[in-house]
Amino acid sequence: MAVKKQRRPRLLSSTRPRNIKSALSSRTTRSLVRSHHTLRKQLSFALSRGGISEAEAIQAKIDASGGLPKYQEASLQGQSAQRGGDTSKVLMEWLTNGRRDNKTSMRIERQLRMLEVGALRPDNACSRSGLFEMERIDLHSQHPEIREQDFMEMPTPTTRDLHQEGFDIVSLSLVVNFVSNPVDRGEMLRRVASFLRPYSGHREGLFPSLFLVLPVSCVTNSRYQDEKRLEAIMESLRFKRAKRKLSSKLVYYLWKYEAEKDERSKVFKKEEIKSGKSRNNFAIVLR
Repeated sequence: MAVKKQRRPRLLSSTRPRNIKSALSSRTTRSLVRSHHTLRKQLSFALSRGGISEAEAIQAKIDASGGLPKYQEASLQGQSAQRGGDTSKVLMEWLTNGRRDNKTSMRIERQLRMLEVGALRPDNACSRSGLFEMERIDLHSQHPEIREQDFMEMPTPTTRDLHQEGFDIVSLSLVVNFVSNPVDRGEMLRRVASFLRPYSGHREGLFPSLFLVLPVSCVTNSRYQDEKRLEAIMESLRFKRAKRKLSSKLVYYLWKYEAEKDERSKVFKKEEIKSGKSRNNFAIVLR
């Protein structure tokens, strides 16, 4: 039996379920997500080598475990507010210095606009704050306030329209790690700047910026990536780290875009910087 020709995977590799019928335990959620990611990587590798029988066996394991629908259910529940999974809470703490009234001490002369890529729900901390005019997108929208759109295919504003249609902040929270190809991860990060509004005379502030959240293992236990390398990649793209928070599971960053920097993007290949059998293969490549 021949394996059907594989379509190029979408850059945001997971979509969300339309309904969650039952609650999964946090342990089950973590196990399902990890297992699905591992099997998808094995399937991609087998297909790249032309291993038809191997690919069929791996696909059978994915189907037996519930396939993409079960993974989507686990992914959504794992990031639910009930489990403390609203990563935008950290961003709001940074912007408001922990004030409960969500007021910021920064001088803001216009309505802030935020693009949330891979939005799960329209009621997270940023949405409730009143600070932002929100634009939420996802490959498979689960709510009328979340537009169905692939970020990598989203039209970029023209230079003339950037002040009006651009954003003050782009959120890529637990999105880049879902992209299967290291080159595509780099292109996703590079593309962010095309959506950011230009600022003048506001160098002391935090905008325009990128809110980036990754599993902590992406920078602490990868053969090809660590925080030093991530910072070098971001600086090459004219982003300077403004905020950082490390938890047991996630690492949060706020990167301020410095458009005035006269730098050319450098090349970052997939190069081993740490050895060890227990390390993962997460990498970001810039060409």
